[in-house]
Amino acid sequence: MKYELLPSKGHFYKANLHTHTTVSDGSLTPEAMKDAYKKEGYSILAYTDHEVIVPQNQLSDESFLALTGYEISIIDCAPGKPFQYVDCYHLNLYAEDPENDISSAFTLGSVWLKNSHVYVTEEMKKYNYPRRFTVECANEVVENAKKEGFFVCLNHPAWSLHDYNDYAGIDGLWGVEVFNTGGARSGFYDNSQAFEDLLRLGKSVYPIAADDSHSLRDAFGGWNMVKAESLDYSSVIGALKRGDHYASTGPEIKELYLEDGKLYVKTSEAIGIYVNTERRVTKAVNASEEAPVTEAVFDLTQYLADSVPNKLLNRPFIRVTVRDAKGKTAWSRAYFLDELEEYKDVWTEKG
Repeated sequence: MKYELLPSKGHFYKANLHTHTTVSDGSLTPEAMKDAYKKEGYSILAYTDHEVIVPQNQLSDESFLALTGYEISIIDCAPGKPFQYVDCYHLNLYAEDPENDISSAFTLGSVWLKNSHVYVTEEMKKYNYPRRFTVECANEVVENAKKEGFFVCLNHPAWSLHDYNDYAGIDGLWGVEVFNTGGARSGFYDNSQAFEDLLRLGKSVYPIAADDSHSLRDAFGGWNMVKAESLDYSSVIGALKRGDHYASTGPEIKELYLEDGKLYVKTSEAIGIYVNTERRVTKAVNASEEAPVTEAVFDLTQYLADSVPNKLLNRPFIRVTVRDAKGKTAWSRAYFLDELEEYKDVWTEKG
């Protein structure tokens, strides 16, 4: 039986899921950001200004969708600690309802930009969440956000100076940035380590490549390709929450499906297509000197046969990485065997 990991139905829409405008510390207005991204082939832009939620739904049209969200900071406020050394979590909260501009994580004292204060409403002021730089606080924010109709991404682990202990204990994250253009262009080059660590802990979290754009100097470097039935808020949010998307700084993943124990992948021109798992089992198809690769078939029969439930072992998953000749990368989400209807029985029967 064929199991589509990326749906065959629908359309791919290019999305930047981390954007700042003149609502906070960006140099372009929301309208100017829309125009710039549309010219570069983007259909979706998440407006995630610092500390205040300002829906930009008036910008959505037949060829462009504005997503509602905001970025919050949870920082170590130790007296006398210079900013360069401050530990912090930066989290993007994305609203399932485009009109939702209220979050209990709001704290007036964290609205650090004077120009942002004009967007603070009386309803927002009813909340004054006591932020603390602890894993427990991050978990509270994520849990409350989910109850209030948001899903949460952990932003730029490299710029935030994160180590394993900072994020390993966070539960319920929807995404984690594997690439952040603004960070990369300033010397903080994110990679997939935090993403992989969380997966090996059995946490279903999605890879996000985003710009964190404050100007066009840090734009158009990373994106997610979202496979949705149409370019409307409900369809796109549904696709994002289901994981019907992949992250990229260049390569395309055109098809991805399982059939009869084999994984089929079609991509843009690449130097390598790789399957990664929760254990020290990988598979690769590499380009020859004569031609790049654009497709691969991986026999996973033995991997599936060896995937025995055991509380001492990592929760089994497969995911795909694609790299091209320019050094650019695409990351699929991880597909846990116990989440796949047609394959979870192969795993659970062995228990």
